[in-house]
Amino acid sequence: MKRRAPGGADARRHDTHAPAPAAPAARTTPTGPTGPAAPATHNEAGGALDGAEARRVLTRALLRAPSRLVWLACWSVAETLPALTGGYAIARAVDDGFAAGRPGTGLIWLGVLAAAWGVAALAARQVLLLIAGIVEPFRDDLLERVVTGALRAGRGGDSAAVARMNHQVELARDAFGAIITVVRTFVFTLAGVAVGLTTLAAEVVPLVLAPVALGLGLFLVSLPALARRQREFIVADERTAAAVAAMAGGLRDVTACGGEARVAASVGREISRQAGAARALARVTASRTLSLAVGGWLPVVLLLAGAPWLVRQGVTGGVILGALTYVMQSLSPALGGLVQGLGVSGIRLAVTLERILHAPGPPVPHGDREPGGVRLELRGVRFAYGEPGHKAPEPVIDGLDLDVPEGDHLAVVGPSGIGKSTLAALVAGLLTPDDGEVLVGGVPATQVSPAARALIPQEAYVFPGTLAENLTYLAPGTPPDRVDEAVAAFGLTELARRTGGGPLDPAELSAGERQLVALARTYLSPARLVVLDEATCHLDPAAEARAEAAFAARPGTVIVVAHRISSALRARRVLVMDGTRVRLGTHEEMVASSLLYAGLVGHWEGPGRLPAGAVAQDAEIPAGRGPQPAALGGDLDRLDA
Repeated sequence: MKRRAPGGADARRHDTHAPAPAAPAARTTPTGPTGPAAPATHNEAGGALDGAEARRVLTRALLRAPSRLVWLACWSVAETLPALTGGYAIARAVDDGFAAGRPGTGLIWLGVLAAAWGVAALAARQVLLLIAGIVEPFRDDLLERVVTGALRAGRGGDSAAVARMNHQVELARDAFGAIITVVRTFVFTLAGVAVGLTTLAAEVVPLVLAPVALGLGLFLVSLPALARRQREFIVADERTAAAVAAMAGGLRDVTACGGEARVAASVGREISRQAGAARALARVTASRTLSLAVGGWLPVVLLLAGAPWLVRQGVTGGVILGALTYVMQSLSPALGGLVQGLGVSGIRLAVTLERILHAPGPPVPHGDREPGGVRLELRGVRFAYGEPGHKAPEPVIDGLDLDVPEGDHLAVVGPSGIGKSTLAALVAGLLTPDDGEVLVGGVPATQVSPAARALIPQEAYVFPGTLAENLTYLAPGTPPDRVDEAVAAFGLTELARRTGGGPLDPAELSAGERQLVALARTYLSPARLVVLDEATCHLDPAAEARAEAAFAARPGTVIVVAHRISSALRARRVLVMDGTRVRLGTHEEMVASSLLYAGLVGHWEGPGRLPAGAVAQDAEIPAGRGPQPAALGGDLDRLDA
């Protein structure tokens, strides 16, 4: 049915069972509540990560700035000068210097080698900076994908799952940087050694490069099996961690229910699987040792065993020593780094990138359309969590029609998990409705310019920097007197005095202080539509009232996802989400027409009932009746208790 006029009107909406948002997120999130191994099962059934997508991500990261690759190649040549000159300088120092009775010549050649190492040290710094310039934007892209994907999938409340995915991003960043480093080092070292060996004596080239090629081939052949075992071990490790964490979090319940043996058996099975995966990985890892033995040590054996033949071919002792120097000091370490890097970091990158790219939801594009005002209109909005084709059977919001005129002050109330934050995310454009439309000033919410609206979640973000820098982050150039006004309006005077204009340390601020900074920052922003999604939950009632009053006096529209009845009392209108329908009206109209809302504000019928809209702190409970919501202890006017 359509929403009626404001006297306890109904806005169309279907059931919002509390568990509904969590269920699909658990099925589609790689590190969600059902355990981190869920994606592995999915990939085994439906195929591994689309290699083309992974290659596109990596290629885009590498080619984002082609000039950086050119400079990286140039500095890599400089860094591998010791690999190019090392063996040759040693051979000349021996043959032309010390062995020939000319120690001065020998020292000059050793000086050349020392100079090469000096250049390499300088180049190493530049190489590190250039690799960071490739890897850090790659990390930022992945992090944006993870965070926006989590928002689109409705995992904003599962902070642990988002944190685990962010950890996957850090692993991918580190692995990508390690792979660039080891591959680059091996390629340039191999080229330098090949040139150096050819310059010394062509006879030693096959004795060195043939075993290296064989060892590298053995490793590349074993790499798929190694990747498979490494993936299985990572999945088993995460399953064990999830099982142990779940057990630790529910110890009291487990003990109370007498389920110790069952839980111990369940955790024990995961530990046994992990031990089996570790043993299988260790067996395959032995192939790396064989590859290193063939590619790194067999050339040494061949050079030493073939020394008599080389001497008969006219190769001097200095040349043989130089060839050994090339192998021991340059080629063998580079091959070891490549085998270790690809065998560990390469597989880790493949696994973590698979997790990240399979995370639900592509990054949310930033809108760039300026709305004609901030009138909010929802027309037939339906939304269910999950990926397309795998949506939850019960939508969180179904058939919602809602009008919020510009300048309105609306409070959204309802039990915890009923869908209030989902509505806030739809208004903010972080979620896209499955059906219907959400318009802000006549523009689809997902296309609205970020400057036109602001969403403040429960988790407040404070940046390292001064208080003024934090407050003007969304409005650079704000006059100092306007900043002072916001400091006073939100009760930040004491914080300003304490910091004395110095930088803030977010870790030293209380949760309430962080929320006040976030609120004042948005207050100074140009956003004319502000959504407070439990953004004052860590404030005391007086501070919350002061913050909401500041926003109410500010031009624009304010939507408050309320967690105290006092927020609803201050609003012009109240939207009640009760799991079967949505009702809209004034506080008095909601008390009269919504049993849920009446119960939440402590309203009941019969003798001794509270006046409509009263918030009892020490309510008198009639004899024979249990305590009503307004008479409960604690935070007495919480709406989601």
